[in-house]
Amino acid sequence: MTDPHLSARHRPRAALAMAERSARQVLGSGSLGRLTELLDLDPGLVLDDFTTPAARRALADAELLVTGWGCPPLDRRVLDAAPRLRAVVHTAGTVRHHITDACWERGIAVSSAAAANAVPVAEYTVAMILLSNKRILDIARDYRAERRTIDWNERYPDAGNYRRTVGILSASVIGRRVIELLRPYDLDLRLYDPYVTAQEAEELGALQVGLRELFAGSDVISVHTPLLPATQGLVSRELLAAMPDGATLINTARGAVVDQDALTEELVAGRIRAVLDVTVPEVLPAASPLYDCDNALITPHIAGSKSGELRRLADLAIGEIENYVTGRDFAHPVRPEILDRSA
Repeated sequence: MTDPHLSARHRPRAALAMAERSARQVLGSGSLGRLTELLDLDPGLVLDDFTTPAARRALADAELLVTGWGCPPLDRRVLDAAPRLRAVVHTAGTVRHHITDACWERGIAVSSAAAANAVPVAEYTVAMILLSNKRILDIARDYRAERRTIDWNERYPDAGNYRRTVGILSASVIGRRVIELLRPYDLDLRLYDPYVTAQEAEELGALQVGLRELFAGSDVISVHTPLLPATQGLVSRELLAAMPDGATLINTARGAVVDQDALTEELVAGRIRAVLDVTVPEVLPAASPLYDCDNALITPHIAGSKSGELRRLADLAIGEIENYVTGRDFAHPVRPEILDRSA
């Protein structure tokens, strides 16, 4: 049922700006119906190129853009063609690919569904932490190969999650969610984030430690730092070498945060384990030795929102549009002053 308070308001003129596939997958018929209740919007027009005549006509009147994966950059030239634009609601995570300095200079309000996209990434991470400590992948591989009764306690005396140490690299939105989800377990949580104080880490439920201490003292290390110039190659050869034998590195952030050559050497040698949802390049060459490492689980960047989980992104974005239409502040604003240290 339509909210009478919403229906009584003027519907802002808006446009969809994203790849057509993004619109099809993220915004199902139900979401599009809700958007057309809130906004004066042509659901059949999806802008993936701002230079076309249709895009120019849409931009000229748009007060709000609903953006998604594949949205072209909103640079100064595009904004000149959109003199009435006041807000952007992004149906995905990072806005770095399309929100430019010109947007902030114009005072455009920006919201992102990063909090919604963080949920499945955190869930994937927690599952992999628990499976890694339990040595499930190793045991399943051995059982499949040997097909007999084995004393798993003897073979894997370190298996299990009781009082194991998990290191979280970065208290990002996802990193914080992972810590929250891990609180009920009998794990010792450690955190490295230069922007978080010891008291803040304790309030989150983790012990603040130094970067090398995180790697040297953790059974599992989960990487959640955004890829920035300062974090490229942050997980260096030296840090990987400091990891205890048999420890596991989980990376759901960006492949370039890790020195992949050094990681490959460690994995080929069999000294540590890894769960990699991201690599450099994003699809490894067919000849990469990582494909053949029994101690490496590689997934094709699937930790984020997939299939039915995409509806969560749409729901958050629609909630933000309701906030805008009713004159409330965004619940999930993107602020330019923290972009230099966030995704």
